[in-house]
Amino acid sequence: MKRMLLPGLVLAAGLAWAGSAQAQIKLAVAGPITGPNAAFGAQLKNGATQAVEDINKAGGILGKKIEIVIYDDASDPKQGVSVASKAGSEKVVAVVGHFNSGVSIPASEVYAESGIVEITPASTNPKFTDRKLWNTFRTCGRDDQQGAVAGAYLAQHFKGKNIAIVHDKTPYGRGLADETLKALKAKGGKEVLFEGINPGEKDYSALVSKLKQAKADVVYYGGLHTEAGLIVRQMHDQGLNAPLMSGDGITDKEFAQIAGPGADGTLMTFSPDARKNPNAKDVVAAFKAKNIDPEAYTLYSYAAVQILKTAMEDAKSTDGKKVAEVMRSGKTFKTVIGDISYDKKGDITRPDYVMYMWKKGPDGRIDYTGNELTQ
Repeated sequence: MKRMLLPGLVLAAGLAWAGSAQAQIKLAVAGPITGPNAAFGAQLKNGATQAVEDINKAGGILGKKIEIVIYDDASDPKQGVSVASKAGSEKVVAVVGHFNSGVSIPASEVYAESGIVEITPASTNPKFTDRKLWNTFRTCGRDDQQGAVAGAYLAQHFKGKNIAIVHDKTPYGRGLADETLKALKAKGGKEVLFEGINPGEKDYSALVSKLKQAKADVVYYGGLHTEAGLIVRQMHDQGLNAPLMSGDGITDKEFAQIAGPGADGTLMTFSPDARKNPNAKDVVAAFKAKNIDPEAYTLYSYAAVQILKTAMEDAKSTDGKKVAEVMRSGKTFKTVIGDISYDKKGDITRPDYVMYMWKKGPDGRIDYTGNELTQ
C-alpha cells in the first residue's frame, strides 16, 4: 500500500467564526484524508464537520464553540502516532477517528497519555477496546460480531461449497478473516483456501489462479475497497464468476467503480443503513443540500460528536477522564444512528450487523443501498 508520510500534517482547521475571542473546545478528526483510503477519510471528515456546524449553531458545548481540526494519517500507523502526539501538544480534548484499526490501536495509547478521548467510527478490531484503556470508544461494532454474521451466512448459504478466504494481512483484514473463519467452523463449515495478499498491488492474477485451482464457489475477503475491487475485476476478467463477500471495509461507491460489472452480486456485512434512521432525517437533508451522500461512516462520525457533546455537558467538563466516566456509566446517548450505550470496554451494547448485496439498479449503477438480505 502506498504510504504518504507527512508527519502530523494538519490539512484544515475549520469552522472558526468571526470575532471569536471566547475560549474554544478543540476537537480533532483523524483519518486517511489522503492515500488509498481517502474516500473513507472524507466520510469521517464530512460527518464530524457537519455535527460541529450544527452544534455551534445551537450554542456549542458548555457555552463554548467547537473548533475542529482535521489530521491526516494516510492510513499509516507511524503517521497516526505522529498525529496523536500533535493532538496532545495542540490541546485537543477529543478525537473522532481513526479509520484503520492498525492506526487507531497505536494512536490510542498516545491519546491516553495526553488525556484525550478517542471515538472511532470505523475501527472494528477487538484489540482496540480489549486492552481496557480508559479512553477508547467506538460508534461501530467489532470484527468478532461482524465475523459471526458472515461465517453463519457462509455456513448456511454455501453449505458443501468451496469457500476461499483471503485477507490483506492488516489488523482489520486479517482479524475479520480470522473471525469469519472461526464462525464458519463453529457452524460445521471449512475453507479450501486461506490466503494473504499485499495491499497496494495492482495485479492479483496469481491469487485468481489459486482461487480457480481451489474451485472456489465463493471468496470471502477481509480488507478494504480498493483491493477488493481489483480482485473482483480480475476474477471477472479471468472467468471466475464466484461471488465475493466482504465486510464494512468496502462500504464506499468507489468499490463498484473499481470492480466494474463483477461487483453485481457482491455480499457485504455492515450495520443497518443509518440514512434510514428517523433520527437522521434532518441531518441527511442537510448533507444532501450540500450534495453530499452521508453513506457508510459519515453518520457514525456525526454520532461520535453528538456523544462527546452530551458526555461533556453531563460531566460539566471537557476533561477527558471525566468525559470517559460518563460514557462508561451505562448512559444512553441519543444519536443520528439510534440510541447508543457503552459497556466497560467502550464497545456499543447493540451489535447490529446485517448482510447486504451489491446490485445493479434501474439506472445501471451497482450499489448496496436498500439491498439488505435476511439471514
